[in-house]
Amino acid sequence: MAISSAEQTVAVRRTVIRTTAVLVGMFAFAFALVPLYDVFCRITGLNGKVDTTAQAIVHEEVDTSRFITVQFITRGSAGLPWQMSVATRQMRVHPGQTAEVDFTFTNNSQAQSWGRAVPSVSPSNATTHLRKVSCFCFQEQQLQGQERLTIPLVFQLARDLPADINTITLVYTLYPVHHVALSDPYDNASGGSI
Repeated sequence: MAISSAEQTVAVRRTVIRTTAVLVGMFAFAFALVPLYDVFCRITGLNGKVDTTAQAIVHEEVDTSRFITVQFITRGSAGLPWQMSVATRQMRVHPGQTAEVDFTFTNNSQAQSWGRAVPSVSPSNATTHLRKVSCFCFQEQQLQGQERLTIPLVFQLARDLPADINTITLVYTLYPVHHVALSDPYDNASGGSI
């Protein structure tokens, strides 16, 4: 059974329309991923977006009428032979109060390496009320082999923290940072060439 030229034209046109529709749908889905991720984070309480810039301490009256429990969780990552620990797993802080807690990083290998602690705050609506004055998460950290380094986290909870928030969890996950040594293409001594 042979396909007529008219039937073949209709089949090709149908295939082109379907392929175009799939491509448009894929583009629309990719474009919508960022807002969908924001909605997902809001619904689940996960928070992938944390401000990693230092903020000034706001001198405001401390709200001594309530305490907020701030929990600290540290996680390692495959590929980075570091251990991260926190001096205290949780502390009670008044809104408006400035607090400090020490985090210790230990490089368990013999080699120098770089790492970065990526923060996450839960519940997500507490993120805008957490002011990090000084944090190791603002930049990459470098440790020599077997080096141990203690760095404080200085933070403040805003007085306007919603009343329904009694506990805030800060999770820091360590990730390796790989630095690639680039040779100067104009330096013949380093083996570079143009």
